Amino acid sequence: MSGTQRLLGLDPGLRRTGWGIIDVTDNHCRHVANGTVTSRADDPLAERLKQIHEGLMAVIAQYRPAAAAIEETFVNKNPNSTLKLGQVRGVVMLAAARSGLPVAEYAPNAIKKSVVGAGHAAKEQIHAMVSVLLPGIMIDGADAADALAAAICHAHHATTQNRIAAMTSTGWPA
Repeated sequence: MSGTQRLLGLDPGLRRTGWGIIDVTDNHCRHVANGTVTSRADDPLAERLKQIHEGLMAVIAQYRPAAAAIEETFVNKNPNSTLKLGQVRGVVMLAAARSGLPVAEYAPNAIKKSVVGAGHAAKEQIHAMVSVLLPGIMIDGADAADALAAAICHAHHATTQNRIAAMTSTGWPA
């Protein structure tokens, strides 16, 4: 990444969708904001999806990220929960895509490995490492921590991909 790029990390959930915004310059990540978009549990599913979409569109409009990173859906033991999570994930991706953002997807284990160093890290470990990587921040819960972790993961992957592209464009390796 040349210059500073603003990234949006997203952790989809029907009750709480976490979001986190970081600015990335070279190898350095700086926290901008984080939070959670919630939906009302008593509302019909379509209304809840609309609440999440509208909340994320407001976040995107306010912070104007250049790209988004989202955690891929894992298959749950409960097929109904997995289906609902997939629907939320679609709404989250739609919000980013409608805003013109390229969307990168990462498996939960890839995000954990990128941030913690272990693919099966607990939520508490992710929260702790995000606090270390972005010192002095107040994280708005586990969902926001996961979203920030997705953004950090994308920053690491994008930086590596850009370095490889730069090396290959100069004829390396010879």
